Amino acid sequence: MSTQSAIQEKYGAAARAVTQTSVAACCDPGLRCCDPITKNLYGAGEKDLLPENAVLASLGCGNPTALIDLQPGETVLDLGSGGGIDVLLSARRVGPTGKAYGLDMTDDMLHLARENQRQAEARNPGTLNVEFLKGEIENIPLPDNSVDVILSNCVINLSSNKDRVLQEAFRVLRPGGRFAVSDVVTRGEVHPAIRQSMLLWVGCIAGALQEDEYQAKLAAAGFTDISLEPTRVYDIEDARQFLTEAGVAVDEIAPQVEGKFLSAFIRATKPCCAPGCC
Repeated sequence: MSTQSAIQEKYGAAARAVTQTSVAACCDPGLRCCDPITKNLYGAGEKDLLPENAVLASLGCGNPTALIDLQPGETVLDLGSGGGIDVLLSARRVGPTGKAYGLDMTDDMLHLARENQRQAEARNPGTLNVEFLKGEIENIPLPDNSVDVILSNCVINLSSNKDRVLQEAFRVLRPGGRFAVSDVVTRGEVHPAIRQSMLLWVGCIAGALQEDEYQAKLAAAGFTDISLEPTRVYDIEDARQFLTEAGVAVDEIAPQVEGKFLSAFIRATKPCCAPGCC
């Protein structure tokens, strides 16, 4: 099974679990989720504004909507939008004169997101301008210079071509546009047994870049004002849970990964094309 197929299967299963059972995606042991990464990311005030299934389907590692000051009238794109939680939160902030796009490649997630959109719009008629698109984050189906802000929540690390993802993000941002994502990164080398586990790859771990490598790739794509702010550093017991689920010898491996996995807020800017353009 290819990496992309494995990702589609995992996240499709998460969407179906939420739709069919109304159980939080990472509370389903069959999905073998990385719970220390995904739990307690959104405040009660944010959750209360959303359909229940948008919250239950959240599989991120942070809250990228808390990263950035969105303004009315802006256009936002969420890469790997899942059940739509970050798209719907963003849409409330940019208002009806702005727009919030969600991009996802999984049919089940898109179906769930559009149902969550329908419910959110029924609660607040005329206040949300939302569109969910099917596609891959390596090939964003939007024109050049068309969005003001790119968000993403524990998705870029899943791509096997991260350079292409960042190049595409740079392409669709307008000059002066902002890149503001939550993602999992690593510090130092990661044990080969972890890199080799497909389960960990699709669970936001084995595909993670090192901190300095992530920043270097952003710079190579053309971004400036790059910063990386750790938000959670996972300890041995966190590692014990997800390594055990993957069938890795925990007592042998866990001490070697302590402090090496972390969630971070990653910010960058697409520079202006000319003086005074932003």
